[in-house]
Amino acid sequence: MTFSDIRLVATDMDGTLLNSKHEIHESFFPVFRKLKDHGIIFIAASGRQYFNLAKTLDAVKDEVIFAAENGSYVVFKDEEIHIQAIDPEITRELILISRKIKNTYPIICGKKKAYVENDDEEFINHLKLYFERYEVVNDLLEITDDQFLKFTLCDLAGSEVNSYPHYKKYEQDLQVKVSGPIWLDISHKKANKGRAMEVLQEKFKVTAEQTMVFGDYLNDLEMLEKAHYSYAMANAHPDIKKIARFIAKSNDENGVVEVLSEITE
Repeated sequence: MTFSDIRLVATDMDGTLLNSKHEIHESFFPVFRKLKDHGIIFIAASGRQYFNLAKTLDAVKDEVIFAAENGSYVVFKDEEIHIQAIDPEITRELILISRKIKNTYPIICGKKKAYVENDDEEFINHLKLYFERYEVVNDLLEITDDQFLKFTLCDLAGSEVNSYPHYKKYEQDLQVKVSGPIWLDISHKKANKGRAMEVLQEKFKVTAEQTMVFGDYLNDLEMLEKAHYSYAMANAHPDIKKIARFIAKSNDENGVVEVLSEITE
């Protein structure tokens, strides 16, 4: 594999590029520079909020394309490339269901900011890892002056077993993704990281054979399907390992950077 084989690299952040402490290893930046020097497009594809992603990659934010909120909001240098909002009326239904599920905290992921209606310390500590801009409001049902990119639940009892079953019935009409051990993301049916990849591949005239992606959880599934060089992390969900063509070392072993170093030698 050489530079001539790859034109676009996309990576998930948490559990993938970032270690378990949500940090980027310092060795990433020299490798990133080599990618850019060879004209390779780099995409940070995450369930995180755009503002949070931009802060996390602040040193190179003007050279990275951000596919935020699981691909529902794609931005480069503050220019919107793609947006796929969810219907506010559907969001209202999702909020009402969440109020019947114990140990969960609903979040409306708006284009301007995130909205929550609980300031519980444990929840807010989790929230701050992924959302740079947020507001605590009295009632999520009263939010009307923003575009809703995603509805998210922070489920401290475990998203796959506690909250996901309540929303499984929406899978025919929406994207319902267990995106982490305590996270459940619900978006427009056409909003996922795979669709974001399609938009960018079309925009830059890049094929799947020229694309490399890395992921670890179920919200990465469609993205991995859009690349020939699809890597699951060693720490990935079993279903992600099944569809990936290759396995990289774990996020705590700097697996993404190790693979990218091979193509930049």
